[in-house]
Amino acid sequence: MTPQASQSGRPRDGALRVTVLGLGQMGMVCAGVLAGNGASVRVWGHSEEESGRVAQTRRSDKLAGFVLPESVIVPLSDRGAMRDADVVISAVPVQFTRETWRRLAPLMPPGAGVVSVAKGIENSTLLRPTQVIADVLGRSGRDDPDAAARRIGCLSGPTIAAELARCLPAAMIAASDEPEFARQIQLMFGCSWLRVYTNADLLGVELAGAMKNVIAIAAGIVDGLQAGNNAKSAMLARGLAEIARLGTAMGASPETFFGIAGVGDLATSCFSPEGRNRSCGEALGQGESLQDYLKRTPYVVEGVATAKAVLALAERYRVEVPITAAVGAVLFEGLDPIRAIGQLMMREPKPERIG
Repeated sequence: MTPQASQSGRPRDGALRVTVLGLGQMGMVCAGVLAGNGASVRVWGHSEEESGRVAQTRRSDKLAGFVLPESVIVPLSDRGAMRDADVVISAVPVQFTRETWRRLAPLMPPGAGVVSVAKGIENSTLLRPTQVIADVLGRSGRDDPDAAARRIGCLSGPTIAAELARCLPAAMIAASDEPEFARQIQLMFGCSWLRVYTNADLLGVELAGAMKNVIAIAAGIVDGLQAGNNAKSAMLARGLAEIARLGTAMGASPETFFGIAGVGDLATSCFSPEGRNRSCGEALGQGESLQDYLKRTPYVVEGVATAKAVLALAERYRVEVPITAAVGAVLFEGLDPIRAIGQLMMREPKPERIG
């Protein structure tokens, strides 16, 4: 079992041993925060070439200006990355999470906890990131008697990585079905500039993080069309209603969607010029094709794949999600963004309803 954590979030017998999966923006930021809090950190990349480059330069082209602390180890082997980890942070894009965990599951230390920082829904299964990880570990856990009881949680909220890399003040949510593990995540990441709250609603926190990516694409389309802040704020408000409506239908707590993981994350994603989903939507609103944009951006735009999954979930739970449907039509059916906005504006008049 993992050594008991002290009030600092570290085991009483030494530094907490953390492995971060992913050399993208959030992976690098998480490694930096954890190292700064005294953890013993390794950060894993999917290719030896990428890992070797980061190990030498301590930098990533995806996060300008950020330097990985010298104490962080960048192993060149899977076994070296996973050895003796107390906690594993999964910072891999959602559509690659299953593949990554299938590769690493046989090396997972017994009793190690898992924290996902990815935001999205797996297209093929409609599972959330923590569910995907639990599914893989459960299926490969014949040699791990602790697999069924493994602690899993997520860390979410308004997390523009470039701001976190500069240690600008921020707040996040640590969520888990097990309150003690949520508390450990809180202690692991909390510091003078990062305030972490706990939440027992893992479903709601993950769903909010996934769905806000789709609404952020819609907000970007509004920006690209230069439709104004009135339209954008209305898009945000009605987008939040869609998130809450689907979330409560699936069993999440309504309160989650009006907190940091819900409206907080949504607002940042819709208004930040550095938000990758908003930037994608802006390009679409300016007339660029989705294919051309995805070819030129170095980042994974999670909202594109997530839009398909949300539409499938909405159909399953019989929930109306008109903004998400409009985004899906623009992304996958070639609907002109101007027509999409017009169709939303011309929907049947009705009373405002939240949730």
